[in-house]
Amino acid sequence: MLADVGLVGYPNAGKSTLISVISAAKPKIADYPFTTLVPNLGIVRIDAGKSFVVADIPGLIKGAHIGKGLGIQFLRHIERTKVLVFLIEATSENPKADYKVLLNELKLFNKDLPKKPKIIALTKVDIVDEKTLTSLKKISFGKVPTFLISSVSSAGIKKLVAEMWKAVSKPPRRQG
Repeated sequence: MLADVGLVGYPNAGKSTLISVISAAKPKIADYPFTTLVPNLGIVRIDAGKSFVVADIPGLIKGAHIGKGLGIQFLRHIERTKVLVFLIEATSENPKADYKVLLNELKLFNKDLPKKPKIIALTKVDIVDEKTLTSLKKISFGKVPTFLISSVSSAGIKKLVAEMWKAVSKPPRRQG
């Protein structure tokens, strides 16, 4: 196991910024793709005796399952996490399509990866207008818990961390 929670998303979706806000990790943060080349780990402390490990997984792109963008190496890290948090930019023209691409890359690499518990965080909500924000609030990803967050303004971060804790605290499902 690499970490309890793996942060999954396209390059520059806000994974490194999020881990720097919720933990003491100090990843390299820059405005260009593939700033993160190896997973960054951070310990998220809930309170005394309650913590979990988060991995900032390098960005995935379409075709990652066949090695594009060092995808296979990155996907192997995702296999070693318990819960997946998909970070999708609020500025995306189609957040649901982005989620489907990421989920499909996981499935094409390992059919069991999409079966892991999932959470969706629509990131960078601090830079979208009210009309876009209203539209984002209406998006449904089925039964997957979804949060609108901003690592810069801290909007939605406490609720997201609480959901991560809830997911990692659940006992593993029995096979059989």
